[in-house]
Amino acid sequence: MSAQTRDGRSWVPSYLTAIDAALCIGCGRCYKVCGRHVMTLRGVNDEGDIVEDEDDEDVDRRVMALADAGACIGCGACARVCPTNCQTHTAA
Repeated sequence: MSAQTRDGRSWVPSYLTAIDAALCIGCGRCYKVCGRHVMTLRGVNDEGDIVEDEDDEDVDRRVMALADAGACIGCGACARVCPTNCQTHTAA
């Protein structure tokens, strides 16, 4: 699927499809540039599993996780600000 910019140039969206919790440092830069609420901050326990309850005592660190992948418009802003390249993006 390709689209066009406002002035008619061709553009191919690249949608966020995954975030590698092992690489993510939970800095929140991607969250701040995304106006679509595609990602959310989640806790990770000692075993490396994402924990739904962020107030859980077993949370070892925090990482970004997909909250609503279907809301992604493929702009790529999150990838441009990510310092660890922990995101996977794919074309439609």
